[in-house]
Amino acid sequence: MGRVTVNLTRIYTKLGDAGETHLGDMSRVPKTHPRIEAYGEIDELNAQVGLTLTLDGLHERYGQWLKQVQNDLFDLGADLSVPPGAEGGRERLRVTPDYVTWLEHACDEVNETLKPLKSFVLPGGTPAAAHLHLARTICRRAERIMVELAAQPDEPVSAPAIQFMNRLSDFLFVASRFVNRNGAGDVLWVPGQNR
Repeated sequence: MGRVTVNLTRIYTKLGDAGETHLGDMSRVPKTHPRIEAYGEIDELNAQVGLTLTLDGLHERYGQWLKQVQNDLFDLGADLSVPPGAEGGRERLRVTPDYVTWLEHACDEVNETLKPLKSFVLPGGTPAAAHLHLARTICRRAERIMVELAAQPDEPVSAPAIQFMNRLSDFLFVASRFVNRNGAGDVLWVPGQNR
């Protein structure tokens, strides 16, 4: 697929004033439609990743990866905005298995640098790690909403799109460990510590 040109000449259109919006195929749905909810969660996740990118202490390589994640999340939003089968004869931007493979390679590269875990990790440590943990939880919520959407009749979601979100949460987890001084700054769960 070639590059898609996007021209935004007007920011407000007043078309959503009655509580409806357009999907990418120009069909009108309520703003509470599960498909809108799904890519709204993706938008929130993207904003959290953007916030993480503003923090000090983030390794340059991780910054590059997170910028790619942000762009891929926008691709995912475009994918979700046009239900498969509603393309209207046009080629649409879709998340492919290549997106998933890239994340798997990134996870493997990061994980090779980390010490093995001996307990579950609590969100925290450095500010960058805490933000990545928050991004991970938003990612998991978005994934659950996508799975719920896909379970509804006539609301298909591609397998690569759901797999991408599953791998992304894994990547955000290992990235949080890396920015916690390669796992040395991880806050570990101690079962029953306060009993």
